[in-house]
Amino acid sequence: MKTRETTRLSRTQVAIIGAGPAGLLLQQLLHVAGVESVVLEQRSRAYVESRIRAGVLEQGAVDLLDRIGVNARMRREGLVHDGFSLVADDDRFRVNLRDLTGGMNVMVYGQTEMTKDLIEAAELRGTPVIFEAEGVALHGVDGDRPFVTWRKDGQEGRLVCDFIAGCDGFHGVSRQSIPQRDLTTYERVYPFGWLGILADVPPCDHELIYANHERGFALASMRSETRSRYYLQAPMDVKLSDWPDERIWDELAVRLGPAAAANMRRGSSIEKSVAGLRSFVAEPMRWHRLFLAGDAAHIVPPTGAKGLNLAASDVHFLSEALLAYYGSGSTSALDAYSGRALKRIWKAERFSWWFTGLTHRFPDTDAFSRRMQIAELDYIKESRAAQVTIAENYVGLPLS
Repeated sequence: MKTRETTRLSRTQVAIIGAGPAGLLLQQLLHVAGVESVVLEQRSRAYVESRIRAGVLEQGAVDLLDRIGVNARMRREGLVHDGFSLVADDDRFRVNLRDLTGGMNVMVYGQTEMTKDLIEAAELRGTPVIFEAEGVALHGVDGDRPFVTWRKDGQEGRLVCDFIAGCDGFHGVSRQSIPQRDLTTYERVYPFGWLGILADVPPCDHELIYANHERGFALASMRSETRSRYYLQAPMDVKLSDWPDERIWDELAVRLGPAAAANMRRGSSIEKSVAGLRSFVAEPMRWHRLFLAGDAAHIVPPTGAKGLNLAASDVHFLSEALLAYYGSGSTSALDAYSGRALKRIWKAERFSWWFTGLTHRFPDTDAFSRRMQIAELDYIKESRAAQVTIAENYVGLPLS
């Protein structure tokens, strides 16, 4: 990717740490409004563009991509989903998102593809993204003239800015730059993971299937009409070598139920992995001139497909606050950013935590707890009011 020489990038309005969807989306939201920014990313472009991540976009995230004009391929290749299915020991029913929410839906479009689109937009629009920026460090955040330093190709870079947006993920430098005494964290680590398999085969259904089986959770999803993504609940210490492709397909067929199994196309995996599940929130999301967004501030279990979408809502709120500052000089919107973002984050955390508890088997899931899960799923099946609650959360709460 062509960028200006780092020596010419000595000053910008907003320094953005991290070239994931949050950082890249924030850059384009600012760019279309005339605010300058530079993105710094420690990884290579090839690495960033190859990361396998989420694939369900809420309506709000789709609207943001439409607004900045980075939507052509998504609109062409993305799959609009009007519902999804829940399975409880082979008893399957559908949640009709469009009907239950007054016409809203979700878009299945891989985070990998969204990232590629945003990087291409940055290249075409000349918004600087510096990949392979090593040793990124934040300085003077609690003063009036913060700056960022890094190394690339043996040369030192230094960027003075008005504000820093920390969009560099859970393990990034941004949150670590805030003194522990000024940060409160909340966390729950789940006692299992997701064993995932990606294969170039058509999906077993045109919509996602979430299954609660006595042997554990399973999910049937997709990245396109010819590429499928499946998950199995598994112990965190599971060894991939113990799970050849055929064993995974056999287990999926059992947990997803006979209807899905009958339509399942098997094929060689092109990627397998085990991902841990956690709920995590850091408060506040602002420390002087540093603002956290996305995984730098919060993590959700993937069950509710909220991680990427929360990152999108964070940068929506942050971009509005920054634009208000540059438009009027007022800091009121910046002061309100953390509280505004956290209000939506905690609701998404609640939904993801609840949905995970509903669909997974925990170490302490005894016969009574199992019956309670089945009873709740049966209630959801028969109650339109319960389905409305699920649908409203699944398509995404308003960006307000």
